[in-house]
Amino acid sequence: MKFIALFFFLIVLAFDVYPQKAGEVLATAAGLSFTPDSLSENGRKIFNDQKATLANARSEILSQMLADMLLEAEAKSRNISVETLVETKVKKIPVPSAADIKAVYDANRAALGDKTLEEAKKEIVEYLLREPEQKALQSLIDSLKIKHKFALGKDVNAANLNPMESLGGINGRSLAVQEFEAKNKGTLYDIQAEIADEIKADLENSIFSTLLAAEAKSRSMEAGDVYAAEITNKMREFSDEEKAGLQTAFKKTLFAKFNVKILLKEPVPFVQDISADDDPSQGKAAAPVTIIMFTDFQCPACSATHPVLKKVVSEYGDNVRFVIRDFPLTNIHENALAAARAANAANLQGKFFEFIDILYRNQTMLDTDSLKKYAAGLGLNVKQFEIDLSSEKIAAEVGKDMADGKKYGIGGTPAIFVNGVKVRRLSAQAFRDAVDKALKK
Repeated sequence: MKFIALFFFLIVLAFDVYPQKAGEVLATAAGLSFTPDSLSENGRKIFNDQKATLANARSEILSQMLADMLLEAEAKSRNISVETLVETKVKKIPVPSAADIKAVYDANRAALGDKTLEEAKKEIVEYLLREPEQKALQSLIDSLKIKHKFALGKDVNAANLNPMESLGGINGRSLAVQEFEAKNKGTLYDIQAEIADEIKADLENSIFSTLLAAEAKSRSMEAGDVYAAEITNKMREFSDEEKAGLQTAFKKTLFAKFNVKILLKEPVPFVQDISADDDPSQGKAAAPVTIIMFTDFQCPACSATHPVLKKVVSEYGDNVRFVIRDFPLTNIHENALAAARAANAANLQGKFFEFIDILYRNQTMLDTDSLKKYAAGLGLNVKQFEIDLSSEKIAAEVGKDMADGKKYGIGGTPAIFVNGVKVRRLSAQAFRDAVDKALKK
């Protein structure tokens, strides 16, 4: 279990493992060449800082794995769970005072919106406890190093590492290079792909700006007037989604007209065998593309993503099958597990998708009484719903989804896979791109 997520912040920085050089051509278009110098200042930083940041990320991941080994060894020696071990250390931290909570609330009124002090209290307390909890946990880990004979091995970023060489270990149990690489293959791919996406997006923005100017010149117009004619003046709904769609369409037109070729190297997709299990689905089982969404019904991002994904799925007809699996984040969403069980209970009466639409719309009201009310509103047999809600069968079904999700490396929601490849951008265009790519194979 990972308690010190030290490395995740690194994905917003920049790295890559590809041997691209500073002057390398990243794209061409009708006699034009685009190099790293064509990128924005931030894009160039992302491109140039690649190797160093990847090395830092690998080091942090290794530190976390070794910390997990120490915690697991200590918990086993005490015959308790790792969670209990950590709680024993963390619970000694004093609760923030009312004055401290009020000070944070007053300083962050704009960010907290309409929340009252009482409504924001839990969130503020968690924020105030985060740093002391991390320090307490690190102190515990440091104290365990001597007891459990902690030893560092080879540098995880050294060249030509032998798969069997040790990167470190405890109590004589070594963490070999091959184990490190195997366990973190998905995580390392996600980070590399995230950075490649950042560079590509920046590159495409640069290309678009250049081609927009070229198109304006060919029309004897100002670039702003061309943009207005192709995008702004065509808007009818004036929504962000409509604007993004029009801009994407115009960009595709320009890229085709000027024969844009993206030469930027990207990582080979990490494909997993993601099981659809026997979970609720829409679309034909034999569809060439299967989208699997691991969701938490109390997760705001899941609520926002679900309708976008449904709309994209509808555009592909029989070519796409859409599967929903459970991954309630029980550590941060107190009603997520109950909501997942309720959705499965509704599924037994053929109303799964109707029920989850209600759950997503009412994320602040997922208590048991509310769940029963939603079932009644859909015309379900409420008595049977109540029986199923607390049944061992449904508990096992949700538990299996959660176990599978952890096996696939899922740490948050929504986690969406298209034919086994994780989609990292939660946008309609990202989903379309993933489906289109899968259909071409």
